[in-house]
Amino acid sequence: MNGANLLVKALETEGVRYVFGYPGVSICPFFDALHSSEIKPVLMRGEQSAGHAANGYARAGKTVGVCAVSSGPGATNLITAIATAFADSIPLICITGQVPIEQIGSDMFQEADILGAAESFVKYSYAVRTAKDIPRIVKEAFHIASTGRKGPVLIDFPVDVQNMEGGAFTEYGTVNLRTYKPTLKGHAVQIKKVLKVLQDAKRPILCVGGGVISSGAEEAVTTFAEKYNLPVVSTMMGIGVMKTDHPLYMGMVGNNGKKYANKAMNESDLLIMVGARVADRAVSQPDLITKDKILVHIDIDPAEIGKNAGPSIPIVGDAKLIFDELNKAELTCDFKDWSDRLIRYSKTREGNLQSTVKFVDPNLLVKTVSELLPEDGIYIADVGQNQIYSASNYIYKGGMYFTSGGMGTMGYSLPASVGAFYARPSLPIVCAIGDGAMQMVLSELGRIKEDQPNLKIIIMNNKNLGMIREYQHNHYDNRYTMVDLGDIPDYSLIAKAYGISYKRIKTNKELKNLEAVFADKAPWVIEVSVDSDAFCVN
Repeated sequence: MNGANLLVKALETEGVRYVFGYPGVSICPFFDALHSSEIKPVLMRGEQSAGHAANGYARAGKTVGVCAVSSGPGATNLITAIATAFADSIPLICITGQVPIEQIGSDMFQEADILGAAESFVKYSYAVRTAKDIPRIVKEAFHIASTGRKGPVLIDFPVDVQNMEGGAFTEYGTVNLRTYKPTLKGHAVQIKKVLKVLQDAKRPILCVGGGVISSGAEEAVTTFAEKYNLPVVSTMMGIGVMKTDHPLYMGMVGNNGKKYANKAMNESDLLIMVGARVADRAVSQPDLITKDKILVHIDIDPAEIGKNAGPSIPIVGDAKLIFDELNKAELTCDFKDWSDRLIRYSKTREGNLQSTVKFVDPNLLVKTVSELLPEDGIYIADVGQNQIYSASNYIYKGGMYFTSGGMGTMGYSLPASVGAFYARPSLPIVCAIGDGAMQMVLSELGRIKEDQPNLKIIIMNNKNLGMIREYQHNHYDNRYTMVDLGDIPDYSLIAKAYGISYKRIKTNKELKNLEAVFADKAPWVIEVSVDSDAFCVN
């Protein structure tokens, strides 16, 4: 078998079903080898979209996503998607074609040092130099991507190695990397310390991040909170740990979070942060948020603990394993009075986002869409004002919610929706996106036309780059620069050109028309007229 066939066989052994990609000469041997495989190549309309599709597939399928692109500009175009996955701890295998080994460093046509260029955005990277190494490299790559703090692994694959004879395929054995030993089980002494401070606390808060979802710890964390009537807040990436209507869930914290959620965290005397980075979006002033309280920080990545705030009790390990241990304890504490007080306060502060509504209220739009989406549906938010409206108003009922939280990559949601469809083809999907981001990825409507997913693309069209316009409103005295997108394109004609059904919603009253659209299992482009002055005001 040559290198390309060995790579395909190795991917088959890992259970890969789809490879999202975009071809080029230096990756053609690999794509040609897929002809004799059950692995389906999914042609996206751009390399960045290939990475985002693999990202959506990984998140919706709770697995590792795979993408493959060519060398040079194909590889460099993929970097943004790699960085997006790295920031959100999404497991990807990113395969890039490369010029022949002997030509590397000679500035050959479409040569790029992708290993060097992507170094700060990958969990690990491999430069394949001989075909016989491929089974080992693939086995290690999947292990690294999917264990510890998950993330993208890059495999750079020269075209001559793809054509190189490598012998018969032999599955590589158990991976045992001397320098890679992630800690999964929390330290028993530290766990006992957490139980002790919880027993002594008066106003504890549990703050959950994306790491809880990544580890599959939602049920264990919810059980722990319910056991002691412990109030819960989430970061943006932690949306989906608890249902929105759960009585203990106080909502999202941070600059664009719920005021009552931020107040609850500020007034707590014990803050237990799980799978969250204590980053600026959730905690703008770490020194203040941790003042006069005990901070417990639980994370699988030791580099995150103490990076932005010094914890009183650090615990390195997998959230699910740690909470399984915490749930074995039987404490006498009960924080019902504290949680009831927070619930009463939250009811006086409902609707913290206020918008100037001349067209459709984006807050009402997200709530309406949430109600129409079945309990098992998938909601994917893009970046910009649509992301804030979504995070603040989405009603999580048990399906899936994800977005580009760490990197904040515009144009993420549409290709991620494609990946989510391939992972969960029977589920309805909502893609919430702004008109700015939509114009970055219009071409992916071609992929959607081919696949015919049950996808509703909600374009919040305010004819502007809304988040930047809002920032210029707040900080530059309404001196708006480079934000006006005008009245183009005509999305009805765009949808028609791609053969996709189209609907326009101009007023709040017309939101009732969405019921018939959501009843149809075909893809729809839904353009919603939003006021350019509908700012995400806290």
